[in-house]
Amino acid sequence: MEENQMLQVTVDGAVRAYPLGTAYGAIAADFQDRFPCDILLVNRDGKLCELHKTLDRDCTLKMVTAQDRPGFQTYERSAVFLMLKAFYDVAGPENMEQVSVQYSLSHALFFLARGCFTLDQALLDRVEARMRALADQALPIEKRSYSTDDAIELFQKAGLVHKAQLFQYRINSHVNVYSLDGFVDYFYGYMAPDTSYIRCFKLEIYENGFVLRLPTQKDPNRLGVFEPSRKVFRELYDSTLRGEALSAANVAELNEAVAQGGATQLILAHEAMMEKKIGDIAAEIARRKDVRFVMIAGPSSSGKTTFSHRLSTQLRAHGLRPHPIATDNYFKNREDTPRDEHGNYDFEGLDAMDVAQFNADMVRLLNGETVDMPVYNFKKGAREYNGSLLKLGPADVLVIEGIHCLNDQFAHSLPRESKYKIYISCLTTLNIDDHNRIPTTDARLLRRIERDARTRGYSAQATIKMWPSVRRGEENNIFPFQDSADVIFNSALIYETALLKPYVQPLLFGVPRDSEEYLEAKRLLKFLNYFLPIPADDLPKTSLLREFIGGGCYHV
Repeated sequence: MEENQMLQVTVDGAVRAYPLGTAYGAIAADFQDRFPCDILLVNRDGKLCELHKTLDRDCTLKMVTAQDRPGFQTYERSAVFLMLKAFYDVAGPENMEQVSVQYSLSHALFFLARGCFTLDQALLDRVEARMRALADQALPIEKRSYSTDDAIELFQKAGLVHKAQLFQYRINSHVNVYSLDGFVDYFYGYMAPDTSYIRCFKLEIYENGFVLRLPTQKDPNRLGVFEPSRKVFRELYDSTLRGEALSAANVAELNEAVAQGGATQLILAHEAMMEKKIGDIAAEIARRKDVRFVMIAGPSSSGKTTFSHRLSTQLRAHGLRPHPIATDNYFKNREDTPRDEHGNYDFEGLDAMDVAQFNADMVRLLNGETVDMPVYNFKKGAREYNGSLLKLGPADVLVIEGIHCLNDQFAHSLPRESKYKIYISCLTTLNIDDHNRIPTTDARLLRRIERDARTRGYSAQATIKMWPSVRRGEENNIFPFQDSADVIFNSALIYETALLKPYVQPLLFGVPRDSEEYLEAKRLLKFLNYFLPIPADDLPKTSLLREFIGGGCYHV
């Protein structure tokens, strides 16, 4: 192509001509006034491109802001990079031992920091001031490709041991490394073009670390409200300690264990930890003599069904007689089901449940009466009664599972002392390395892709497409009630992504390149590329993962 050749670029149906080699950032600037927040990336014919990339063909561009998921992830990633640079500048590289991102907490990221410094709000205020000074300078965030060997050497010299270890198990011959004013790091994903794009953030001390507060995807120009769940934080922190005890605190350490033949021992050790936790919960329920209703709720693909079976086994070991109850059997008949703003049936909201009938039945059981328990026929959209009679004896408890089980409006007629509430979620604490976290939603999405394909015949594309709707339902109906639980159970398994990889990878490759879901499928494929696979041969039949890959001993 000639250097002065003009290329056609289509944006929102409008066609404009730009010279060959024009940076996408320059094109984005021409359209910035159409968007309420900064354009961070462009989507070129289904491929995400950073703004420093240049035009080399006729194409259609979609502008990506922080109101889009890939754009928000770019903002978060860039903010972490800026914070790390500022922290090293303020504390001094010679005083730094480790700053590591742990997990997401209520529109913020939680970090731990170690080194020759006192971690207090005064230090964080200086770091935040340095971040803002760097942002004011609009310093470029530069990207450079290194050979994998050179990248390993670079990070070994920088003291970033986990990054160097991570690349030892990468097949790729080259690694993209980002630099900011001489500070280099590796990040899984795209970056903003310069520091001026990162304006909305705040640093605050929290527990034994600190949080980097961030905006919301809905409103990227304003900090999100920081109201973390103390119970969820405690469970995440305890899970981190368990991962460290198993010498698998990140993907690099996990891969090392797999490569050295330690996968089976890792599986058995973590399963043993999980079984002990379930046993402890059962023992607590048995001690509370008034408990007749064990209420279990959690977001999609948390393993609620298998957990309820395993808990029931432990309850039997404590002399109780558990009876599983699915709240799905108390859906309203289809003609009475409310609809959402789009005219579709809303099965997620509390109004979709026959709350009155559920409470009437539970009160009768609590009073020692015999109740004919319903079964919901999903094909007909109606409750049916098939003579399934139930009466509670002195040792009987109901193990009730459903998305509204933590909401007291759902079981409003039952005395508080008769209920033991459990929140279960897949709260993964395994991160790629010190600076690249794994969102808990990714682990649940991988679980669901495999289960949907195996049990429902859904494609990965279909599961990815419906996932945002699933997440909205969780935000409204589950997460607001998690702190009301008596106990939080973390169903995440350190080894699960490595074990799911051989199952999910082929499904993701099946997502069409011209579909809207392809970008997410491609991101997940890149993510899976970090893991050495683990075969399922030694996975116990009682494992929560069997709910998703099959081969378990429970009928789920």
